[in-house]
Amino acid sequence: MILIIKHVENEGPGTIEEFFKNTSWNFKTIELSKGEELPKTLEDIEAVISMGGPMNVYEEEEYPFLKKENVFLKKLIKKEAPFLGICLGSQLLAKAAGAKIRKAPKEEIGWFKVDLRRTADKDPLFKNLPGQLTVFQWHEDMFEIPDGGELLAESSPCRNQAFRLGRNAYGFQFHIEVTMAMVSSWINSAKEGVFDKERLILETYKLKDEFKKQANLIYWNFAGIIQQYES
Repeated sequence: MILIIKHVENEGPGTIEEFFKNTSWNFKTIELSKGEELPKTLEDIEAVISMGGPMNVYEEEEYPFLKKENVFLKKLIKKEAPFLGICLGSQLLAKAAGAKIRKAPKEEIGWFKVDLRRTADKDPLFKNLPGQLTVFQWHEDMFEIPDGGELLAESSPCRNQAFRLGRNAYGFQFHIEVTMAMVSSWINSAKEGVFDKERLILETYKLKDEFKKQANLIYWNFAGIIQQYES
């Protein structure tokens, strides 16, 4: 079973769910903000995907489920089970591995370029991808690379964009799962004047099809990592 961890209502698995619905894997979504509990063990779990959220990883008093997820991820890291963390999920992975999470040099909202490092050339998650990716960003915090971690993608001004921990755990600061509906929802809920909402919606509409193809390739590669782990 693939376990999807969801932190808030409007940051769901998006195209990740669409992809895995068309595979032989079963998947289950845990909604932490609704009081649903994480599994006590990793038995029968083939992979975990942790989604984004507007909270900071250290807001554990306000969001007690963050402390529970930290314990859960420590177990996952020890077992080296396949893991993909998106935005907040990547920061939670880094924190569970002992790295610091800090304010990014600049808040990133919208479409940005990230460059794959040479370390990503032979990484199975980035197989058959170009050296530069166009990704959707919505974050103000940024992870540091934990001991034993490998930086795989970077950009400016927020350098740390993707990393691998051990053999099978990955963190993406950017979003690869977003759909047009998700982006529209986030834009409509944002404060006025923070950015040009109409321009961002238009950009998203223009990029959405190619972006989904890119995301599906990453999901396909992640599925291969799961298969290797199972064998």
